Amino acid sequence: MQGLGNDYVYVNCFKEKIDNPPELARRISDRHFGVGSDGLIMINPSDKADFEMEMYNADGSRGEMCGNGIRCVAKYVYDYGLTDKTSISVETLGGIKYLDLTVQDGKVKLVKVNMGRPELAPSKVPVAAEGDRAVDEPITVDGKEYRMTCVSMGNPHAVIFTDRDIRELPLEEIGPKFENHERFPKRVNTEFVRVLDRRTAEMRVWERGSGETLACGTGACAVAVACVLNGLTEDEVTVRLLGGDLQIKWDRENDIVYMTGPAEVVFDGEWND
Repeated sequence: MQGLGNDYVYVNCFKEKIDNPPELARRISDRHFGVGSDGLIMINPSDKADFEMEMYNADGSRGEMCGNGIRCVAKYVYDYGLTDKTSISVETLGGIKYLDLTVQDGKVKLVKVNMGRPELAPSKVPVAAEGDRAVDEPITVDGKEYRMTCVSMGNPHAVIFTDRDIRELPLEEIGPKFENHERFPKRVNTEFVRVLDRRTAEMRVWERGSGETLACGTGACAVAVACVLNGLTEDEVTVRLLGGDLQIKWDRENDIVYMTGPAEVVFDGEWND
């Protein structure tokens, strides 16, 4: 399945058992010798919510949350008959998320996700920084100074604003240096962002453990929060990613971020191990 080109292999673990998820994630994600994906997502039973999303990046590392992935989980459980509810809860390492499903002709077309409260405290991101938040914070990477705003949406993000055409950024070169920078004890997802107007921003993302992906839902949420914190946009923003657009709203009164976007099934198959 894919959400704006952010693609994962999904396994219904109500029926299947995976003994070594990190190893399977590495093998199944290989785009030459495997299926090809940004990672593996297991849909599990939960005693805390309607379902659990257990997510692994392409390198086998465990991920706390995936905004595009959780929309696909919602589509899977409805379209494949695991639920008939159009409002569901999903347990993740980043907390329980609440989702509203828009159904057309018996299939889920759009999913709105309550992504919860953005964490800004450096210790919660986590990032090595002074003060109660890292907003427009200087960071030196490979000898060059950047300004970052750090947000956790259940996983860590560093948002870098630029006036450059983001398509020209050498992301393969600078992405890994941000990801593995000493100031991020759990590594980091890095978004490079150009603000187009008060309601629109475009971004590219280097995802921790997966490299550049076509979309990142939690990253888009972090970008919207960072835009507002830096006075660059309104509270509701269209975030343009390489794979398409996400609608993000930061309800500042209740301190909740909402993400709305599509989810698509690409194909079903069997993994012959």
